Amino acid sequence: MSKAKKADTPSELHAADSHDLIRVHGARVNNLKDVSVELPKRRLTVFTGVSGSGKSSLVFGTIAAESQRMINETYSTFVQGFMPTLARPDVDVLDGLTTAIIVDQERMGANVRSTVGTATDANAMLRILFSRLGKPYIGSPQAFSFNVASISGAGAVTIEKGGTTTKERRSFSITGGMCPRCEGMGRVSDFDLSAMYDDSKSLNEGALTIPGYSMEGWFGRIFAGSGFFDMDKPIRKYTKKELHDLLHKEPTKIKVEGINLTYEGLIPKIQKSMLSKDVEAMQPHIRAFVERVITFGTCPDCGGTRLSEAARSSKIGEVSIADACAMQISDLAAWVRGLNEPSVAPLLEKLQHTLDSFVEIGLGYLSLDRPAGTLSGGEAQRTKMIRHLGSSLTDVTYVFDEPTIGLHPHDIQRMNNLLLRLRDKGNTVLVVEHKPEAIAIADHVVDLGPGAGTGGGTVCFEGTVDELRASDTLTGRHLDDRSKLKDKVRSSTGKLAIRGAKANNLRDVDVDIPLGVLTVITGVAGSGKSSLVHGSIPDDAGVVSIDQGAIRGSRRSNPATYTGLLEPIRKAFAKANGVKPALFSANSEGACPTCNGAGVIYTDLAIMAGVATVCEECEGKRFDASVLEYRFGGRDISEVLAMSVTEAEQFFGAGDARTPAAHAILARLVDVGLGYLSLGQPLTTLSGGERQRLKLATHMAEKGGVYVLDEPTTGLHLADVEHLLSLLDRIVDSGKSVIVIEHHQAVMAHADWIIDLGPGAGHDGGKIVFEGTPADLVAARSTLTGQHLAEYVAA
Repeated sequence: MSKAKKADTPSELHAADSHDLIRVHGARVNNLKDVSVELPKRRLTVFTGVSGSGKSSLVFGTIAAESQRMINETYSTFVQGFMPTLARPDVDVLDGLTTAIIVDQERMGANVRSTVGTATDANAMLRILFSRLGKPYIGSPQAFSFNVASISGAGAVTIEKGGTTTKERRSFSITGGMCPRCEGMGRVSDFDLSAMYDDSKSLNEGALTIPGYSMEGWFGRIFAGSGFFDMDKPIRKYTKKELHDLLHKEPTKIKVEGINLTYEGLIPKIQKSMLSKDVEAMQPHIRAFVERVITFGTCPDCGGTRLSEAARSSKIGEVSIADACAMQISDLAAWVRGLNEPSVAPLLEKLQHTLDSFVEIGLGYLSLDRPAGTLSGGEAQRTKMIRHLGSSLTDVTYVFDEPTIGLHPHDIQRMNNLLLRLRDKGNTVLVVEHKPEAIAIADHVVDLGPGAGTGGGTVCFEGTVDELRASDTLTGRHLDDRSKLKDKVRSSTGKLAIRGAKANNLRDVDVDIPLGVLTVITGVAGSGKSSLVHGSIPDDAGVVSIDQGAIRGSRRSNPATYTGLLEPIRKAFAKANGVKPALFSANSEGACPTCNGAGVIYTDLAIMAGVATVCEECEGKRFDASVLEYRFGGRDISEVLAMSVTEAEQFFGAGDARTPAAHAILARLVDVGLGYLSLGQPLTTLSGGERQRLKLATHMAEKGGVYVLDEPTTGLHLADVEHLLSLLDRIVDSGKSVIVIEHHQAVMAHADWIIDLGPGAGHDGGKIVFEGTPADLVAARSTLTGQHLAEYVAA
């Protein structure tokens, strides 16, 4: 009894309250070099450091990954079979972990049926609301879903009862909300048949121009074995029936060479195999084919709403569910607030909270029918945050990956308040961040570095923001950096005229974008910047656009394969040794036969995390031993792929190994600040900032005279922003024009010309509120951007 009293006295800490640290010891994930840190719980910790220094490896690859793995292990093996299997991170000790909720920048799925409403459950609540209050009543909530088709059927069913078998007639019907014409897509497709085949040729002569439809393979055997048309007759001489069978025939069972197969017309086959995917998610050659052959138009039956006529006819007041989903979310929140229906009060309260969260987080300009695949990385991350605002959970670890991405300086304070609110509810908040305004609110800062890649992976500093400012680390030295306005701006050499732009929320905008200079397009999130640049610039303007879309590649893809660098290297090796270039590809003839060129052997352990072991045959080099005997400039192909970009640039730039084609690509990679990457590093291990700069290096070789960059400072450390600005200057000075969509004040201050959109977001934006030099914008202070830029340059 006395012991219990003693433990409860204020002077002594209860044992349960002593676990107030997350301890990491000996972390070696990716480039981390035995990192050890102790992070305070129920505080906001910000991780800083140059792009590629190991921030994500520590936060996401170690702490969050282990937390998720341990939570998954609490489920039954049956449930674990449906979940992603996670390997234990390479770390000695991980102690004091709590449940991790990850809110990253990954784009939302590119499924054509996914919208902002379906991704956040707002649509589900609206469907229930309309099924209860809509007049006329048309059915259950699924009658308002554009993903549910209306079907009905009848027939005899056999039932066994008490040892006797009886047949009964049963019928069923499901009322769905899907538009039957477009099948809930909101758009219909028309095929340009002349781009699908050359009608002057026969099928055997290669008339089809569809990717993958070769007459040498199975397609040729199926077509020939079907007997529906003559393979040697030019398509233009086909009868109506033959042409219908080639293009539109429904799936039909046929027998080819004794094998049962299904023949289907070209158009339904293409619709199933290609058009069911989002255009953005397709491989480049298939995407090019789809864009050439198929024209998409708004569905004439549903007007693009995706919903059936019945679903659109049921209304609350004068508003149908299609109208509600098309409203700007800030307007929809006001409409829901005006509904006074006690019978659905809990539903209205929950829906109101969700919609208000959109507005609070700065996404009130979106609409619920906006396709999820069109959201930027920052918008997708904030959309994911919505379900956590107002959550009753405490003592949870929230992990954020640069939550200020895509935010105007005006909106960053709002994001900071949300992070502090999550912390003040008793949660641990871990944030990977570069913006000084976001670093300033941290309780604890961990700075990784000192460099990137192999030059990083160590903890350079731990402490408070003030201590970081006083430290001699790269982040500390650059924390208070402020760019100055240019004394002299460049003069334009021409103009890119945009007239009557009405894409999305733009209001009949006329603007002349100057050429031959660095132009920055700015404005609050949702003001219409991307609509102006990506949606309104004429196609024939010779524009090279570099967006924030993810690089698609497998674990076999690396900077050498992505940039096309491997091609001249393979040819150089082949020429020097008198053999085929295919030998020097780990994905082709030169692959190690044991691991098939992967360098590791993967063992699938079903519900347990798979094990990857280094291949004993090639020792992880990925190539067959005979290939490694061939040398070029004194190195074998595996040694070349292990080089850093900087080392390879010198290697291929002079001496016996001089290869101008390879050197030109490597010089561009060094130019964009990726000199530390190794040529064979898997693309899956690159950070967000590294992936965008890799794209920039690839596109710099293209012929276009106008470059469009979408927030190139994403994922860049404060010190790297200067490097980016000097790179942009070099591109402009070489005679190109650069248009940058950007929120970073350093890039605005460095611009020759600024076009500011606003004044607000959504229907409150879409207008040009300022055009001129940065100095004029600061002097006028007439817009939100002008006020923040003036504050930044201390004018």
